[in-house]
Amino acid sequence: MPATPVIGSSVIDQNSVDSFASLTTVVGQQQIRDLNALDLASALRRTPGVTVSRFNPVGSFGGAEGGAVYIRGMGASRPGSEIKTYIDGVPFYMGVWGHPLLDLLPINAMQSINVYKGPQPQKFGNTFAAIDLTPRTADALDNQHGELQLSGGSSRTATEQASLIGRSGDWDYLLAQGAAHSDGDRADGDGRLNNGLARIGYRLNDNWSAGLLLLHANNQASDPGQKGRPETKTGHFNTRGTLASVSLDHGYEWGDGSVKLYHNQGRGSALEQQGLDGDTISDFTLQGLRWEETLRPWRNGEVALGLDIDESKGSVAYKRVAPAPRADFDAPTLRVISPHLALSQAFELNQDWTLTPSAGVRTYDHNVFESATAPHAGLLLSSSQLEFRLNRSRGINYPGLGAPVMANLIPALGDTWRELKPEQLDHREFGVKFNLFDRTTLDLALFKDKLQDRYLFAFPPAVSRPSFINLGDYQIKGAEATWQQRWTDSWSSFVGYTWLQPSLKTLPYAPRQSLSLGTTYETGPWRFSTDAQYQRGMYVLAEERTAGANNFSQVSSFTVVNLRVGHAVPALGKVGEVFVAVENLFDRDYAYRTGYPMPGTSAQLGLKLGF
Repeated sequence: MPATPVIGSSVIDQNSVDSFASLTTVVGQQQIRDLNALDLASALRRTPGVTVSRFNPVGSFGGAEGGAVYIRGMGASRPGSEIKTYIDGVPFYMGVWGHPLLDLLPINAMQSINVYKGPQPQKFGNTFAAIDLTPRTADALDNQHGELQLSGGSSRTATEQASLIGRSGDWDYLLAQGAAHSDGDRADGDGRLNNGLARIGYRLNDNWSAGLLLLHANNQASDPGQKGRPETKTGHFNTRGTLASVSLDHGYEWGDGSVKLYHNQGRGSALEQQGLDGDTISDFTLQGLRWEETLRPWRNGEVALGLDIDESKGSVAYKRVAPAPRADFDAPTLRVISPHLALSQAFELNQDWTLTPSAGVRTYDHNVFESATAPHAGLLLSSSQLEFRLNRSRGINYPGLGAPVMANLIPALGDTWRELKPEQLDHREFGVKFNLFDRTTLDLALFKDKLQDRYLFAFPPAVSRPSFINLGDYQIKGAEATWQQRWTDSWSSFVGYTWLQPSLKTLPYAPRQSLSLGTTYETGPWRFSTDAQYQRGMYVLAEERTAGANNFSQVSSFTVVNLRVGHAVPALGKVGEVFVAVENLFDRDYAYRTGYPMPGTSAQLGLKLGF
């Protein structure tokens, strides 16, 4: 008798808690499809604790409000950011200015998107929060599977995604390619994405394997400016980047681990800027090593250890318009070495309950700035139906290349950037996960983040002389609740709620309240998916590094509903379907930046085929 397929969860796949009481929110392939997500922002737009910002249907303009992701009030600082992005555990972001570039992070070949909502020193260092995209992997047995998806619709938007994945003997492979184009719903709201990914693996024996990962992206986006004010347009923003990593992995009963060597390079080009700024070309290189091991040396014990070596290089070319002078600047190389070690031990209290305490530390050695230490500790009390978690961790975030670049732009700052301390975030979280009923999961979390030593540059009379200083301090208190329900094998729903209370009242992209809903239903060949979000009004733009800078720009509260309807077409293969996706179903007015209204009701018609 054939197995009955069980529909996946809506909006997110799961909230996962590791043995160190750290929470990870996972968005999988089914959720990416049901959200009709084209890029990282659209894939995470309904994830609790995550806020997104964008101008255009396709393409991210710059690395701030034109295309960005924020986590629990973190990620708005410019230059620099409290969030770093990774592909298969390898860092990939704008190395010069220190913030993510979403267009360099294609999602069409990804198995999952993992959101780490606070410091997790046992996994990532030199950041307060992280997003890691995991590429798809082939099945264990010989197989080959290919897919092609095409869509087109409003604003002359067209997309194409293709992939081929398989295994033959000891070899496995993944080839993927994606392209998208849109004219946008306003003049100069256009964008274009092109990317390709290749992953090749070889099984050396039953325990060891090697792999090569390559990714290249080349993109363009324009700034439509504030509605009715064409003089506010700031030109075009082009990005390109290439990621390469080689890995060696092993897996035994007593433990598993991997070592990766990586080299990434890219460019962000701000073109046709206002006034005499002309073009600003920023080139970056990120390279280094990632080693991690998870050992199980005794019963119910786990030891996690590893070493990260990260090096960043960059340069900026200022191609200003005459009579403004042109200039070039090569930033000094920054390097940080961070080993880490953590231990957890599960104690079986009785047949139902398990207690798992854990502790660990990550240390940092920087070639310019002072050393730092990031401890963490956790406690899990769990049964099959109920899980309590308590986590306390510290995040360290070093100034990046943006600091010497700003010192070059403002000569009065001199070399004071070298005297900066790393920024520090102390994170506390208490959570409860309920599985009291069949197919019902409820997760509640309370958290508090205390940021200190945020770096700024200041001028008299705030300081005696122009200089970089560690002056910024603020706190964020918050709560999250998620309810995942599978009503039947063919019907699931999701509810997520986030409450934030930053002590810095004007903190950008930290809405006081947000509520996300989703449901997916299958009947016969039909699949219906809808998602909705209410987001309370919030402050926007970037959190500047200038001491005393004020930001009072706000956007209003909004509620937006999207819908996707698919119809299976077996003649097009196992994944074959035709679908229609409608965004902003009820044509609501909303914006992520003042004067930048998002499109009204828009639709895409597409088909998917495969073998």
